Amino acid sequence: MDTEAAQHTERDRSSDSPAGDEERSRSARFPRPLTYAVACLVFLLLLSGFVMQPFLIPSTSMQPTLEVGDRVLVNKLAYRFGAEPQRGDVVVFDGEGSFVREQPAGNPVTGALHWAAASLGLAEPDETDFVKRVVGVGGDRVVVDRRGRLQVNGRSVDETYLYPGDSASRVPFDIVVPEGKLWVMGDHRSRSSDSRDHLGSPGGGMVPVERVIGRADWIAWPLGRWGAPQRTDAFDGVREVRGVRDGHGVRDGAGARG
Repeated sequence: MDTEAAQHTERDRSSDSPAGDEERSRSARFPRPLTYAVACLVFLLLLSGFVMQPFLIPSTSMQPTLEVGDRVLVNKLAYRFGAEPQRGDVVVFDGEGSFVREQPAGNPVTGALHWAAASLGLAEPDETDFVKRVVGVGGDRVVVDRRGRLQVNGRSVDETYLYPGDSASRVPFDIVVPEGKLWVMGDHRSRSSDSRDHLGSPGGGMVPVERVIGRADWIAWPLGRWGAPQRTDAFDGVREVRGVRDGHGVRDGAGARG
């Protein structure tokens, strides 16, 4: 009996071995709440990188559709699998090479930290990212006449989403959008720097479709503005035109903006 008791005692002591201490030390070093927090952060960054990214609205260019400080969820899958931006869509795009010059590479650590914060909607987007409404797609002829009325492919467009008191454009223009490109404008036309302002830039103010990050599908914050931006049927009657492969026409005072 004494021998059995001694064996049991040895077994009990073995549970307090260095290996057991190492396991407990490992658990203390990586507490479960911290592990869960890191896993959640990684999940959110992956979700933001590939599916749905929060985007902080920094300016008044899209009023009244989007207000300064709104955090919108940008659907990155909207134009995957063969889909393309449509007239009337509110899109976020990278303006490098069309709205701004190509940017030199910056500090990679600072860039990564800013990307992570912007991906979670905690920081303003990159200076090269813009949010605008698609007004013309490849092949479209977009015209604003001297009375400030917008026409796409010969049909007048009733832009009910414009900021109160704004016209389609203070300065007339007449352009044809090349295939694979977009003509984009802000809803607050008198406060928006958009395709009109970049007619003389490389690319002629046209945004390549491949530079579109996604479609602004939902306002997530503030809670009082929770919901999807109002859809528009202003372009429903516009006929489709395709076949413009290169260049674009510019007539009637294009290139300046009041």
